[in-house]
Amino acid sequence: MSTALRICPLCEATCGLTLTIEGTRVTGARGDRDDVFSQGFICPKGAAFPEVDSDPDRLRGPLVRKDGRLQEATWEEAFDTIAAGIRPLIEEYGPDAVGIVLGNPNVHTIAGALYPPLLIGALRTRNLFTASTIDQMPKHVSSGLLFGDPFAIPVPDLDRTDHLLILGANPLDSNGSLCTAPDFPGRLKALRRRGGTLTVVDPRRTRTARLADRHVAIRPGADAFLLAALVHTLFEEGLTDLGPLAAHVEGVEEVRAGVREFSPEAVADACDVDADTIRALARELAAAPTAAVYGRMGSSTVEYGTLANWLVDVLNTLTGNLDRPGGALFPLSATAPAPRPAGPGKGFALGRRHSRVSHHPEVKGELPMVALAEEIETPGEGRIRALITVASNPVLSAPDGNRLDAALGALDLMVAVDPYLNETTRHAHVVLPPPPPSQSAHFDFAFNALAVRNQARFTPAVVPLDDGRMDECEIHARLILAVSGMHGAPPSAVDQLAIDTTLAKAVTQEHSPAYGADPREFAARLTGTSGPERRLDLMLRLGPYDLSLDDLRRAPHGTDLGPLEPRVPQLLRTRSGRIELFPAPIAADLPRLRAALGAPPTGLVLVGRRHLRSNNSWLHNTPALGGGTNRCTLQVHPDDAARLRLADGGLARIKSEGGELEVPVEVTDGVRPGVVSLPHGWGHDRPGTRLSVASERPGVNVNQLLDGSRIDPLSGTAVLNGFPVEVSPLP
Repeated sequence: MSTALRICPLCEATCGLTLTIEGTRVTGARGDRDDVFSQGFICPKGAAFPEVDSDPDRLRGPLVRKDGRLQEATWEEAFDTIAAGIRPLIEEYGPDAVGIVLGNPNVHTIAGALYPPLLIGALRTRNLFTASTIDQMPKHVSSGLLFGDPFAIPVPDLDRTDHLLILGANPLDSNGSLCTAPDFPGRLKALRRRGGTLTVVDPRRTRTARLADRHVAIRPGADAFLLAALVHTLFEEGLTDLGPLAAHVEGVEEVRAGVREFSPEAVADACDVDADTIRALARELAAAPTAAVYGRMGSSTVEYGTLANWLVDVLNTLTGNLDRPGGALFPLSATAPAPRPAGPGKGFALGRRHSRVSHHPEVKGELPMVALAEEIETPGEGRIRALITVASNPVLSAPDGNRLDAALGALDLMVAVDPYLNETTRHAHVVLPPPPPSQSAHFDFAFNALAVRNQARFTPAVVPLDDGRMDECEIHARLILAVSGMHGAPPSAVDQLAIDTTLAKAVTQEHSPAYGADPREFAARLTGTSGPERRLDLMLRLGPYDLSLDDLRRAPHGTDLGPLEPRVPQLLRTRSGRIELFPAPIAADLPRLRAALGAPPTGLVLVGRRHLRSNNSWLHNTPALGGGTNRCTLQVHPDDAARLRLADGGLARIKSEGGELEVPVEVTDGVRPGVVSLPHGWGHDRPGTRLSVASERPGVNVNQLLDGSRIDPLSGTAVLNGFPVEVSPLP
């Protein structure tokens, strides 16, 4: 028996684990007390790492559809099938005949960070769909419009702030989102111990809300109204103070005019928060020595998601808390490009093209996930005939899974990179299963760029690859070769091309550490036992901290790179070189919010909820994570239950425009009156899957209540929260 270190890949917290190894099997997991970032914290998901890793339902080798049935095949046969199927489609119908879907787990692996951009480039398709448009795209749009870079996302400085205002987030259960912070609960408790204030705005009395000094039970979907009234109050009462940031901001007076009609009295009915409370929230925010406003799913997956995320950044800016310690700061990842001199950039544009059928605007190179089914179904030039999914299950995660389920069955070719046969991948013609996480190296590219403290941690594979398995990076590299007409070339060619391309650009940039170097000599210095490790080493060497992969190997518990620091104006990429606080697309969308002021919704509305023991649809097959509150029930307030004649433990029928569901009732005062709550990611009852544990407690797919017509127009994000439903009792 031995131990090994591993970064947990099961949520955004990225906690360090110490694994117990017996032979080639992981048998135990505990928190790594010496980890520079997580310092021993572990949640139930991390503790269940051994069970997740050894799940018997994980596919051990590729599957290829023969005679209408998925059958075991060799890796050579799988890639031969892909190459033979996809190239003729591209040659006959063009690159847009192929669509790509990238799922949430994709950003939790080295392969998922390094190879999808190369796959998209090799295919040259414009049909890209990702989990972003059912989750976080409003934040990307807000950041892109204000700062010129959709990936410049400010995160709350949890460890130094005096006042934290959270909207639509429940980090005690989610462990954080777009804010990478191991032990989020402990950090919030530390905030209160040092005399700080925690305010939570949420229609549910979540575990996070129960910890707060103030819980505001807002009407779901109304965050933008409340935030606009907070901004209005800051202007009305002379509470704005941008501090040193003022020299780098334009559009302040335009924002003042834009929110003039959103007084606390005007929005009180729309958000069901009284005017006095709204004014108190604004005054407390302005009076705090330091403060940060943080919003997530509940303020993103709603009708005014982009406006709400924009207003979060506006509040942080107007109170002088953007880009300062204790406020909201921009992380600087070890693999980010070395900082360039401050100055104007290319800016950020929306709608450079539109989807073929419903003309949804492109955002950040992506089309809305709600458009995927119609792009497969609808005949004509540009119809998607082949689909590649990577760690994605949109049949459960996107609206109207039944429609998408039927559409997937009509594809000429579907390739899935996924360890499971789930509700989506059961339609694939070829399934390429990555190995368990213990058999892969790990580095967090995406989440280090969202972390509340700058740090870098690398962990190698803790056990060797099983016989018959293929490394995940090699799977991706061979897939790229198969679809690009280079089938049969060595997978190392993909990594070498990426290195050559990166260095060719870096040696011409004056701010780059490689400026003026000979690309071949620079490449010769790269270390690593594989192509992806050499690429990681290159990114570290070209980054802001003068690091290498060898440096990270010598620090197995991680390298602390210090607290977040101010980065404005250097990070700005807007055309003006300033923070553009009132961008034109926002100004054009504000009238939609104003028009809704006089018509607050009536009747029941639905919100989702997160479970500590789950992560969307991809951990329901782990027995150790099936207990506690991790249940698919419809939470209903006692007053609504009495009015609707619903009994705790009984059944209810819930209906909306996309369909209806039958679901067990859980009567609780944890939701406010007028609101019901059903968790996201369930519905494991379709034939042809291999999810033995999940199928025993399938639950229902809440997104089947939606038909995909409800989206935030600026970001293309599906409205998954705050939509009207009808609920009635069942015998």
